[in-house]
This record gives sequence, structure tokens and C-alpha cells, in this order.
Amino acid sequence: MTTKTILASAISTALLAVAMPSQAASVTEFVKEGDVIAQLRVRNETVQQDNTKDDAIAMTARVRLGYETASMAGFKALVEFDQVIALQDEYGQHPKTSIGPGADNTSVVADPAAGDINRAQISYKSDAFGATLGRQRIILDNARFIGNVGWRQNEQTFDAARVDFTGVDNLTATYAYIAQRNNILYHDVEVKDHLLNAGYKTPYGKVSGYGYLLENADSEATFDTFGLRFKGKTALDTLDILYTAEYATQTQNSGADGAKDNDAAYSLLEGGIKVSGITLAAGMETLGGDGTYGFSTPYATGHAFNGWSDQFLGTPAKGLSDTYAKVVTKVAGVKLLAMYHDFSTDKDGDDLGSEINLLAAKKFDKNFSAGIKFAQYSAGDDAYAYVDTDKLWLFAEAKF
Repeated sequence: MTTKTILASAISTALLAVAMPSQAASVTEFVKEGDVIAQLRVRNETVQQDNTKDDAIAMTARVRLGYETASMAGFKALVEFDQVIALQDEYGQHPKTSIGPGADNTSVVADPAAGDINRAQISYKSDAFGATLGRQRIILDNARFIGNVGWRQNEQTFDAARVDFTGVDNLTATYAYIAQRNNILYHDVEVKDHLLNAGYKTPYGKVSGYGYLLENADSEATFDTFGLRFKGKTALDTLDILYTAEYATQTQNSGADGAKDNDAAYSLLEGGIKVSGITLAAGMETLGGDGTYGFSTPYATGHAFNGWSDQFLGTPAKGLSDTYAKVVTKVAGVKLLAMYHDFSTDKDGDDLGSEINLLAAKKFDKNFSAGIKFAQYSAGDDAYAYVDTDKLWLFAEAKF
């Protein structure tokens, strides 16, 4: 199934959904009682790196406009357009895009100035089933493997057909076929992906099992990942005990004639407590590597993991071990977060540096939010190409 087929099917299904009622009044309600999507997000990002590149300043605004109909016989139709505008464009673009402004010899900010259809979908929902067809947002579990990269101004979406099952208490199951990945750099990549994720809630937490079979339609490169995740909490007197464990295996093939498979493993262990509104947690996340291939998460919301300075969006060939500790709380309605990362390679334990992340953010009501965020990365062994990096963000968002 090609992406054109998926989008054409979404449009034809929308027309069918509109034509379903026998009375014109039902069509009117279907359209008039829907929701307008209107959002504005403004962000200033500065980047300072200990290299020959000039400091970057990227003040960008994302305007999102769209509309979702009311539900009729379980069906809804949604269309949404995003436009990213560079208000101050003293920043370099990612080398994989030539869209929008880009300053020579300047640190990169991955927010190209452009516009596109963000979502165009038909959805169906009943008590036991759900389905979505068309360009859509897909986030599974904590977005470590499948996410929308929502921090960037242009989010990642997928041209896909998705089915959800919720007909058994505490059980959820999702299958999706993806024909095209629309990434944050406005690159549309044709793929032939199969996603399967099932979760079951127990009194002690949620167990999730998944299989993600990714294939590039042109190169035939494949990433097959299978894993198991458990996340939960247990009340103990006045505090909550928090725990997460996850393990996954991956087989990769470049698709070239005679290419051999590469294998790697992923693991996560995290524990913590929540008491008096304060969460304290520590953990270790390991993306395995043997010196030739490192465990890859090409569809992840990578910014949320391994430090906000985005040093490790691509896993080193020797893998990555991230030992971290964090504290999260709220003061006067302001979310405060502090996190420390210590990085090393999975193979040989080479020093890859450390990072401090700080956040203060507040939702003023359901429509407005703002915050400040900071990342300071200190490089490790000189044998690696990483450099000291400071990033600072000021952001505000309005939703109507």
C-alpha cells in the first residue's frame, strides 16, 4: 500500500462518512459541531559550541491550523496544516535539508522554515475498536521507539493505516502499517513498516510487548526490533515506589547485496520514589554496540532521551550507556526538573562526557503555557568528535 493510496483512501472514506446520514441536518451537525485547531508556538533557541562554528540564534514560530469534525457513527475527519516561520535566522540547518534559512558556519538548529500538511486522517472509534487512516501522529509507549518528535517545530508524522483493540479490560493492542515517514526536516521517506504493540495493566504496573519491523522502500534496509517493557508504581505508606524495566533486541540489514545482519540489544532499569510532591529517580539506559553497529531508534522522539543537547540522536558504533539521576517537583504551579547524565560507550566503557538538564515550565490555563529550558554538555574522550555544548530555550504556546 503506497502513501498515495492511503491518503486517497482517507479522502474517499471522509466523503463516505459525510454521505452516510439520511438527513441533511445530520451532515450539518457533523461539520458544525467539530473543533477548530488553532495553535501558536514561539521559541527562541540559542546554541554555543566549543568549536569553530558561530553561535546560533533561532527564533521561530509555528502556526498550526486545522479542523476536526464531530463524531458520527463513530467516524471523524481531521485535516491540519503547519507553517514554521523564522523570525531570527542566525542558525545553520541540518545537513540533510536545504529548506528555509541557513547561516554558513553556524551551529545547527533542526527547525527548518517551511510548511506542510501535518495530519489528514479519518478515524473511527467504538467501545472495542479504533482505526485511523491517513497522515497521522503515532506515539507508542514512552516514544522511545515510535514517536512524533513533538519538541521540534515540525513534528514527525506517518502516512499509515492503524487499528486499535480495547475490547478486553486492561488490554490494549495496536497494529499499524506505515507507507511513508514524514520527518522533522520535511523529508518524506517511503517505507514498508509494520508496528505491533500490546499492553496489559496489572495492579503493579503495565506490561508492554512490541515488534517493530521497519523497511526502507528504496534501499530495502531493515530494522527489526522486538522488546518487553514494564512500568509501574506501588504505594508504601506516604510515598510511591517507582520502577521501570525494559529489554529489546534488534537485527539490522543495510539492504546491500550480500550484506550481513547486525545485532544489538537495548536495556533500561530505573527506580525512584515520589514523596510530598517530589519525584527522585535514577537509572541506566544502554543501547548496545560492538564497534561496528550501535542499536538504532530511527523513529524515536530522541530529544527526550540521552540529554537535551541532542549529542546522541545517532548511537555510536560502540553503543551508549547513559547513567542518570533526576528530580522533578512543582512550586506554585511551576514544573521544575533537574537531571544529570553520565555517558560512556557500551563496549570498552570509553568516556563520552556528561550533561546537565534544567527545566522550569508552567501551564497558566488550558490555553497558555511557557517555560525555559537549559542543557549543558561536557565532552569526554578527545578520540570522539563531541564538543562542549550549551543550549538554551525560551518558549511560549497558545492553543485555542
